[in-house]
Order: sequence, then structure tokens, then C-alpha cells
Amino acid sequence: MPSVIALDAMGSDRAPRPEIEGAIHAARSYGVRVLLVGPEATIKAELDRHSSAFRLPIEIVHASQVITMEDKAVQAVRAKRDSSMRVGLRLVREGRAAGFVTAGNTGAAMASAKMVLGALQGVDRPALAAVFPTAPGTAAILLDVGANVDCKPHNLEQFAVMGEIYFRSIFGRSRSGSRPRVGLLSIGEEETKGNELTRESFQLLKLLPLNFVGNVEGRDLFNGHVDVIVADGFVGNVALKISEGVANLVRTVLKESLKATISRQVGYMLSRSAFSDFKKRIDHTEYGGAPLLGVKGVCIITHGSSNANAIKNAIRVAAEVSERHINDTIERGLAEIRPAPKEAEAAPVH
Repeated sequence: MPSVIALDAMGSDRAPRPEIEGAIHAARSYGVRVLLVGPEATIKAELDRHSSAFRLPIEIVHASQVITMEDKAVQAVRAKRDSSMRVGLRLVREGRAAGFVTAGNTGAAMASAKMVLGALQGVDRPALAAVFPTAPGTAAILLDVGANVDCKPHNLEQFAVMGEIYFRSIFGRSRSGSRPRVGLLSIGEEETKGNELTRESFQLLKLLPLNFVGNVEGRDLFNGHVDVIVADGFVGNVALKISEGVANLVRTVLKESLKATISRQVGYMLSRSAFSDFKKRIDHTEYGGAPLLGVKGVCIITHGSSNANAIKNAIRVAAEVSERHINDTIERGLAEIRPAPKEAEAAPVH
């Protein structure tokens, strides 16, 4: 039976067009059933522009309210009880959808997920985990990339456990054949480097039954020497956005350079397949959204600027996370390590 994924049809900057186009591509490519959540009339008007959509497993679930990027997260979550975010997450909690995808307000999405779904046992704060390419031809996971701006050492401890389990669930072992290598993002490799948070976190991470390789620096994000990179949400988000900016610059410069002379244009034509593969590898939309690890259900958050390709791949990621029962594995892993809880766990609400 195909996975059922609820999609916030009103989340992105240009909603609902990218969401609907992405849903159509996902339904065709992956055979998933997509529930488009949002104002029915608005969604139907855009959906009617795609004549082939009526043959696909796509349905509309009405939600009368929308949380915008300008809304204050917690206030909007509590005030807009019939928002597309909250309705979509309720579909997951009720078992009507295997996962939820949104390109909307990240803070509101996280707050909604914690309120509606609740946190896994042993998780104080969920974390966003982003996958990005590394050399040579591998991938790494960076978390947290924006869910928690201010963190305590025990939060990073839990991030390390969740990230390592997520990597193993998606990719198996590291390129070397060992357990995934876990690193702590800092300003130097030495144990004494970094701020108070990283120094205290280092002491916790080295006691975990993980393949902890110590501190790693910014350049290690892409060299393939580490598989899981742990950071607080502020640093992780800055690192992620810089990475995406550099990738866009490389594509732009390469494109301009190839157009500079006739000989280069001929060379490009001869190597078009290789350049196409290169462009795809560094395109963040190919990696879908970031799963919010640590909540009782599948919630994928992607960029507000997402295009149809990003939405399509975020739906794919949601289906994969659900099918591989990653939340169950994370909960078991945290129970084995038993990090002491420091904050009250959020209870699900309606």
C-alpha cells in the first residue's frame, strides 16, 4: 500500500503553486498518495490548472487558516488552531497520514509538531537534520540546522544519538565500513577549543557508545572525513545557508565560464552529462527537506523558497523516514543510553 503524506499546501513563499506541482511529481514518481492541506478553494483553483492531476492519488483536506512567515511562532500555533500546519500534523497523529511536509515558518512547524505529536521519550528538544553531499560521492548529516537557536550540552548529546541513528537508517555504515563517524562542529580540533557549549558537549559526547571522532571544523563538512556533524541550531543553520550559497555561486560561475568562449561551449556540449551530474549533486533541492528528529511522528521541514523539485523530494524523504521506522529506532537508541532529562516533555494537544 502506498504511503500517505500530508503536505502543507500554503507553506512556501509562492504557495500553493510549488506545493501542488511537487505533489504531482511525487505522486507520479514515487506512487505516494498526497493530501494537500489548506483552503480548499485556493488549492482547487491551482490544482485545476493541471489537467492530468485528477488521475493521480491527490486529495484536498480543508484548513481554514494559514501561518505566515511573519507570524510569531508560538502565538500563531495557539491562535490558529485550524491552520494548514496543525491540521496536517493532526492527520499524522490520527494515523491518516504517514508523514507531514511543510515549507512554512520553521519555528511554527517545530512548535506545532511538539504540541500536536509530542516528543519521543528521552528527547528534550527535537532537531532538524540536513543531508548534504561530501567528497568523494558520499553524504553527511548536519544537525541541528535551525530548530534550536540556544542549546545546552545535553541537547547536543541527544542530537548526536539521533543523528547517528538517522545516518545508519538511511545510509548504513560509513564509507570506511565502520559505524558512522560523529563530530562536534567547533573552531578547532583540540578538545579545549570552542566556546563553553562545545567544550562541555565534548565531554558528554566522548562518553557515548558512538564512533565519536572529536571536534571538526567548517572545512570538514564536505571532505567526507565525518558522517554526522553536531551543532546548535544557530551555528548549524548558518553553516547550512553558507553551504547552499557557495553551491549556488559555483553553479553560476561555472555556467558563466562555460559561455565565455566557443571552445568552452563545445567542451560543455561534449561533457554535458558530467556537468548535469555535478549540478544535481550540489543542488540542495535534490535532498528534500530536513526531518525533525525526536517527535512522535514524521515531520519534514523544507525551505520557504522551495521549488517543485524540493517539495517532491521532501515528500520522498517523508515516505522513507516512515517506511524505515526511524523514530522507533531513535527511541530505542536513546533508551539504551538514557541521557538524563533536563526539561519537561511536551504533551500532544488537539
